[in-house]
Amino acid sequence: MTTTLDQLSRRDRAVLAAVAAGRGTVVAGRLLIDGLPCADQFVAARLRAAGLLATQTAGPALLTGTGAEALAA
Repeated sequence: MTTTLDQLSRRDRAVLAAVAAGRGTVVAGRLLIDGLPCADQFVAARLRAAGLLATQTAGPALLTGTGAEALAA
């Protein structure tokens, strides 16, 4: 499964923005925003597969360099 930059949905961009703002946390491989699970349970996997979200099992969620570029575009 891959996502190109032109295929990012508004939801994908919103999640990237939240992570960039330091509002994302990964707990047991699940992405939480402001301490709450994302309504789209697949958004984190989709963004990881696209190389936009750094893969972690626990801790603060981080964008990859490509993820930061996608958000800026």
